[in-house]
Amino acid sequence: MKTLYQDFADWLARPHMLRPSGLRAPYAAQALGYMLALHLVVLLLVLLPLLGLWQAAMGLPSPEAFDQVSKAMLVPFVVLLAPVAEELAFRGWLTGRVRAVWLVGCGFAAAGFLAMVSYHVYEVPASFAVLGMGIVAPAGWWWLRRRGVVPGFERAFPVLVWLSILVFGLSHLSNYPSFSWALLPMVLPQVWAGMTLSYTRMRIGIFGSMLIHAAANGISVSLALLGV
Repeated sequence: MKTLYQDFADWLARPHMLRPSGLRAPYAAQALGYMLALHLVVLLLVLLPLLGLWQAAMGLPSPEAFDQVSKAMLVPFVVLLAPVAEELAFRGWLTGRVRAVWLVGCGFAAAGFLAMVSYHVYEVPASFAVLGMGIVAPAGWWWLRRRGVVPGFERAFPVLVWLSILVFGLSHLSNYPSFSWALLPMVLPQVWAGMTLSYTRMRIGIFGSMLIHAAANGISVSLALLGV
């Protein structure tokens, strides 16, 4: 455990590309358990108590993430859909492979077209564009399957990792009804999650980070529903 945590700290200090071991590696299950434990200990015993004091002192609103999802869909959305979608979007491309970057880029493009449809901006062409991405994205992924890493990706990797961590954290400001600079510390749990999940994704693989993400979300939503 000490060796794993030291490796995690060293990787955060100097992020570098790793070859994921996969879930079948002899130590994978143990490593996932240790990383989940570390994630939860820091989250539940350090970050959330401190941020609770900050929230009360500043009179900040509570996040409305759970309120935006019906009770019937709460567990499937928070424990299954959100971890899969967020891991693919924020960490699926960290191997730098061309087809992974292509797929994530197509996903963001499709999200942009969906936003145009929602806000009734060129609604008809945007709708066709969304349908088109459903064809273009997998076709490109298959076509690019033999391509290696994007040129220059490894050199830019440290910056890209930290950008993905920060953007992941800041994206959760959308859980609040309105923006305030005082809310920035409130996304520290998501920034911490980005750190542990990025390492897990690179050390074990995307399915490993999905499992930790899902488990952490499940525990968090359970505590929220119990009023803990």
